[in-house]
Amino acid sequence: MDVKLQPGERIDDLERNGYRIIQNKNGFCFGMDAVLLSGFVKASPSDRIIDLGTGTGIIPILLRAKTGSTDITGLEIQEQSAEMAERSVLLNDLEKEVHIVRGDLKEAGTLFAHKTFDVVCSNPPYMKQNGGLKNPEEAKAIARHEIKCSFEDVAEAAKILLKPGGTFFLVHRPERLSELMEILRKKKLEPKRMRFVHSFVEDKAVMVLIEAVSGGGTFLKVEKPLIIYKEKGIYTEEIREIYGF
Repeated sequence: MDVKLQPGERIDDLERNGYRIIQNKNGFCFGMDAVLLSGFVKASPSDRIIDLGTGTGIIPILLRAKTGSTDITGLEIQEQSAEMAERSVLLNDLEKEVHIVRGDLKEAGTLFAHKTFDVVCSNPPYMKQNGGLKNPEEAKAIARHEIKCSFEDVAEAAKILLKPGGTFFLVHRPERLSELMEILRKKKLEPKRMRFVHSFVEDKAVMVLIEAVSGGGTFLKVEKPLIIYKEKGIYTEEIREIYGF
């Protein structure tokens, strides 16, 4: 379906199933972390999935392509981002499979029935509210800093929405790993699988991907590192596969 672009907007090819997404060069554009999270998620076509803090809808659209699920929801608090996500859904003719809901994830328990999702995923803000320099652009600041929600808020929403045995997938910063683990266990979301992401094989980790299971037992599998570049400016084959190049 054709959609109307607003000033500053563009349409980017997602390299998956012919899907595209609307982005605004002056707003918050999706990054590699969202793409890597979509590649880390394990879900079946019958699973009901929700993405908390979906932004402009990148993760739901990619998960539609990668998992085949026909029941994917993106929850977003920012009106402009949610409206862009809705237009991207229409652009790809996915309105029957992908649903964008405007609302606060801290109110997830009133927006959705409890324990009705098989998979919850989130690319939450990495920085604490008072940590680091905030971007003067509100949309970017909200996406990067815990202004509208904390990680504990995200984990609480996942706890409320997940079925027993359901899975929670997230991407975050390694330097907050001990805090993330503490909060996940507090919410009865047991970390089961983890993978560190490195720019180059000799570099320190820049991201961590985590899978947690609602009510799961204590066993954690640490997978081999995911390396982004094999040399400067050249992606590894695994990254190219995740992107669909």
